[in-house]
Amino acid sequence: MSLSPTQSRYLRSMAHDLKPVVLLGNKGATEAVAKELAQALDIHELVKVKLSGGDKDERQAQIDFLTSQTGSEKVQEIGHIVVLFRRNEQDPKLALPR
Repeated sequence: MSLSPTQSRYLRSMAHDLKPVVLLGNKGATEAVAKELAQALDIHELVKVKLSGGDKDERQAQIDFLTSQTGSEKVQEIGHIVVLFRRNEQDPKLALPR
């Protein structure tokens, strides 16, 4: 599922007040973190993740790993914070604009 620019803008505005739900430590993105993130996405649909330190390439690798493992989409990335979205097909929480 690809987000339209309108949907992406709407999700960015929704994520503004969120606190990071998942915090990555020194080991970075692991299978256990991806599993916890998948559970958080099932519950909330829109989740902020605080990435571990490192350069931009390392953070991008962490984002790529998390999105591929959870089937989510990156909505926004600012510094060490990334916002991910995945629609819960059985029980949608957020109504997206068209």
